[in-house]
Amino acid sequence: MEALISSQSQQFVFAVTHPSDVAAVRRAGQKLAESLGFNETRAGQLALIITEAATNILKHAGEGEIHVGPAQSPAGIGVDVLALDKGPGIADLASSLLDGVSTAGTAGTGLGALRRLSDEFDVYSTPGDGAAFFMRLWRDVPGPDECGVEVGALWTPIRGEEVCGDGWAVVCGNDGATLLAADGLGHGPDAARASNAAIGALGQRGAIGAGELVHAAHDALRATRGAALAAARIDFGADELRFAGVGNIGAIAVGDVRRALVSHNGIVGHNMRKVQEFTVPFETGALCILCSDGIETRWDLDKYPGLQGRSPALIAAILMRDYSRGRDDAMVLVVRRLAGAR
Repeated sequence: MEALISSQSQQFVFAVTHPSDVAAVRRAGQKLAESLGFNETRAGQLALIITEAATNILKHAGEGEIHVGPAQSPAGIGVDVLALDKGPGIADLASSLLDGVSTAGTAGTGLGALRRLSDEFDVYSTPGDGAAFFMRLWRDVPGPDECGVEVGALWTPIRGEEVCGDGWAVVCGNDGATLLAADGLGHGPDAARASNAAIGALGQRGAIGAGELVHAAHDALRATRGAALAAARIDFGADELRFAGVGNIGAIAVGDVRRALVSHNGIVGHNMRKVQEFTVPFETGALCILCSDGIETRWDLDKYPGLQGRSPALIAAILMRDYSRGRDDAMVLVVRRLAGAR
């Protein structure tokens, strides 16, 4: 059975600059957990994760931000927590995750607690370049079996807008996964309407090829202002990724080598002149990264030792943190093919 996840799920982003912010993030997390059907014990674990993550930002970086939202996984129901800062980073990450180790004069149990309380945990930090923590808590115990892909995405509107005109979606089944990234023209509700129409086209069709999805979105977007759009289909059996794009969505496949994925000019929903599929190898562990033009094009994972092997959520967070232009809607979608996906 195929499951769809997308930017249509609610994502909360909180600046953490003062101790009072910790309670605000915790309340939002508890409300989300309740809406997803978490029991009291699991909701309590989530509250502790959020408290420790936000408190860690204040102690070690002074300020940062927390992202809380439904788990970005087609496998099941859960909550993701992402904690980001631009502080001094962690000099000895392995030691910092041990109980009793602290550089701030505390008991040194916070980072170890984050790892123990989370069903999934990952962290990326280098000295002088801040830190990013990813925690996932599933609603049910035991958690669901993993699907064939691992997903991480961040999206944010331009300053002054409440909704983001950039959107994304992933559908995953037994034989493959389909990825979509859309950048509605302009900003605000009308741009979001275009992106959401593209997501709706994917939701209606499920397992669909990249080129076929672009054509379906073109029909769905005719009544909107249109969008730049990129679609990719990961074929587990063939170990391939097939890509089709129209407009300015940055796209790469990263495996043993990095391959840029080419889009044609045009606007989906209006003047789409050509749709062409390109096929590249895509084996276990490979990444597909799709970015709207709110992300600078000069980023390079090689500048971040070890980041390519971390959680897609952390990769998306670092790219958003360090390369967002700040004058446009911005979106990053990172998808990794997992072992055993056939």
